[in-house]
Amino acid sequence: MFTKNQIFAAPLAGITDKPFRRIIREFSPDAPLVTEMISCHSLAGAHKNCLRNFDNYAGEGNVGAQIFGANVDLMAEAARILQDNGAKWIDINMGCPVPKVATRAGAGAFLMQDHALAGRIMEAVVRAVQIPVSIKTRLGWDEQHQDWADLIRIAGDCGVRFATLHGRTRSQLYVGPARLPVIQNSPIPIIANGDITTAEDLKKTESLGYSGAMVGRGLMGKPWILSEITGGVPPADVGAVVMRHLEYALEYYGEKAAVPMFRKHAAWYSAGMKNSSEFRIKVNQITDSNVLKVAIQEFWGII
Repeated sequence: MFTKNQIFAAPLAGITDKPFRRIIREFSPDAPLVTEMISCHSLAGAHKNCLRNFDNYAGEGNVGAQIFGANVDLMAEAARILQDNGAKWIDINMGCPVPKVATRAGAGAFLMQDHALAGRIMEAVVRAVQIPVSIKTRLGWDEQHQDWADLIRIAGDCGVRFATLHGRTRSQLYVGPARLPVIQNSPIPIIANGDITTAEDLKKTESLGYSGAMVGRGLMGKPWILSEITGGVPPADVGAVVMRHLEYALEYYGEKAAVPMFRKHAAWYSAGMKNSSEFRIKVNQITDSNVLKVAIQEFWGII
């Protein structure tokens, strides 16, 4: 059975920011977490409108920072910046399927189509830092081009320490069930990703030859899931967790940005509960943090 340090929290764009990682840490002190993906251009340019460019990871425990881009030199520079900011390892995104990354920027999943460029990026990033480097990729670009094993062999040759494999192609996006292949004779450890939400899922991935598992969308509304699937108990007072998460978001973003950003989290936390639809409609109209706090308190019976 996988140990707790073999079960990762996935990088989720717009979700696994510093406030959310702080909540995950309350339930999983030792789990490896990965930041939401960071543009090498934005990071190297120190763009001030992107707060994650200035995160310091020194007090966050075992956190890997994920970067994306297609410029070899900027990817190396971004990796050095993140190492200096306290990241424990660097993860290179080679699986993001969204058009603005995978087609227009020539990054993310596009690198599954250009193994030569992928290799140059991996070599440059490995040389640039003293901390481990990993990659996160998919089965391939589409059903006819599932060449993940070739990319992972190149990664091993470049000095990459481990890889995460999402069990869908780029063309699938997030539609349909993940299909994780059997792992045999891999040059580096491979972490399984895709539809992993239960202890049974962990057992299945281990039986397929994976060296760990990464939970992605299962984190949404359940930041305690890493603990839960290894035998931990869910929190008795979810409302208190939601309130702490909101406070962390307000502290990090400020009210103007935090309130609209937090609406999706409030909706995910409430999923499956009585009157959750009405609660989501109400929350989506709130712009004031104090009003949002009262709505959360009323829904979870805190007051």
